[in-house]
Amino acid sequence: MAKELGVAVLGTGWVAGEHIKAFQKNPHTEVVAMLSRDKARAEARAAEFNLAGCRAYTDLDELLKDERVRIVSVCTPHQLHAPQGIAAASSGRHVVVEKPIALDEASLVALDAAVRSAGVKSVVSFVLRWNPLVETIKTMLADELVGDLYYAEVDYMHDIGPWYSGYEWIIQKRYGGNCLLTGGCHAVDALRYFVGQEAVEVFCYSNTSPKNHLKFGYDPNALTLVKFDGGLIGKVGCSLEAMMPYAFPIVLLGDRGAIRNNQFVTKRWPGQTGWATVPTVLPDTAEVSHHPFVGQMNHFVDCILNDKESHCNVADAVKTHRICMAAEVSAREGKPVRL
Repeated sequence: MAKELGVAVLGTGWVAGEHIKAFQKNPHTEVVAMLSRDKARAEARAAEFNLAGCRAYTDLDELLKDERVRIVSVCTPHQLHAPQGIAAASSGRHVVVEKPIALDEASLVALDAAVRSAGVKSVVSFVLRWNPLVETIKTMLADELVGDLYYAEVDYMHDIGPWYSGYEWIIQKRYGGNCLLTGGCHAVDALRYFVGQEAVEVFCYSNTSPKNHLKFGYDPNALTLVKFDGGLIGKVGCSLEAMMPYAFPIVLLGDRGAIRNNQFVTKRWPGQTGWATVPTVLPDTAEVSHHPFVGQMNHFVDCILNDKESHCNVADAVKTHRICMAAEVSAREGKPVRL
């Protein structure tokens, strides 16, 4: 028997595969369509995942005529996210959009407007919001274990090189955007998610390694400072050419304690003499299969079935992207940018 929410996956790369697997594990969803420039590639992907009845398309307009499709999952290269998301939302489909959802302000605004106008549900793949450590930290903050935050930092250190299948296009400015939009947006989003305040000002320095050994067409390193309306200050360090294992370090300082990755100290525990450690799953690898897409998609399906908005919808993601875009302007102009 067909499930009530048919899903179309746009793209056939690594991330698309994880989206497919996540939807296969949800009792309400079934992948019924795939889009690729190469129809044979889409058909091969469908066969790989035993997607019986899944139709392969090379044209998005034709795919959107498929009445079985209720959800469209956008997993294509960055520059296609906004226009494909707009088309899907405008057709009345709920949308999952991979990050970054747009590479410029105009596209960002247009996507947000399309989702709002259509009244559809959306979720953006800031998938680390469903990482067990991130969920644990959110619980700690809600329980006021470390009191009120006044300082926060989240970094994104990665070695994006020729080993990555999308390396040739992601290092180009017109496709990658900037280092925060390419990958550091995960750290920017986590910073916002932990802080729970609105960003009001951004200041950034950026650079490229002396020999630009990975041939980036934009600065792959940035240090971004963010001022929030509640008085908190935040920092995001980002490098896409770090000659080190992937790292996503987190430091949160409150007036009653502190959190450092999966360790914490709190004044609520009299006599605590050192860091306490929470044994949990950390966001310590960029491996796509390690990311909690199942949690993300289950959350999204619940939002659709129960008519709720996701805490990670397009409207919320716009705020993360505006910080990333403002950081590039600040680095270029050498001055703070008000949001």
